[in-house]
Amino acid sequence: MLERISRRERYDLIIAWFAISIAFSLAFTGGVGVWMGNPIQETTLGNYLIFLVLSMVTVGIGFVLHELAHKFTAMHFGYWAEFRKDNIMLLVAVVLAALIGLVFAAPGATMIYGSGVTREQNGKISAAGPVTNLVLCLPFAVLLITSAILDPADSLGGFPITLGMVGLQVNAMIAAFNMLPVSVLDGKKVLAWNPAIFAILIIAAFGILIGTFYL
Repeated sequence: MLERISRRERYDLIIAWFAISIAFSLAFTGGVGVWMGNPIQETTLGNYLIFLVLSMVTVGIGFVLHELAHKFTAMHFGYWAEFRKDNIMLLVAVVLAALIGLVFAAPGATMIYGSGVTREQNGKISAAGPVTNLVLCLPFAVLLITSAILDPADSLGGFPITLGMVGLQVNAMIAAFNMLPVSVLDGKKVLAWNPAIFAILIIAAFGILIGTFYL
């Protein structure tokens, strides 16, 4: 599988992964929580570094597998595909997260090379990314619930619980954002292919995301 990921693509994935990890960690420590009127943690250097590591792990899994799902679904249909980062949008993501705590993560796109892509194929290729993030919500939710049950007194310092929460929220965010039916986002192409599947995916993504703010 790795031989199908070019050196240029690996470089772009790593840079995008690092940039959006910074954006998410800024939002978690001083953005989204404060903006919602319920800060997740007091903003300190120690807390930020913890959330940076958590974001790199959770975003690393969610973002990379999201893009690879697009890539290998496209290759399943006989097309070549590679992720390409967008430096401007990566900068915007970090700046917005730092200033107002809003994560606008459009780090780039998986480019499909070849002609004759049908609406159905395009829809399935586009849906593969958000579906991957929704599936990834499951193990993080299990970790969150299991940790809360096994350690109700929080004797482990809350790390497993925090990891589960961050992983759940990050993957829900990625899925929800990409399912918006606008511009070049996945949701627009999924909607054009199958409105029923679009409805299921966007409701699931936003349902999980909204639910994480009440846990």
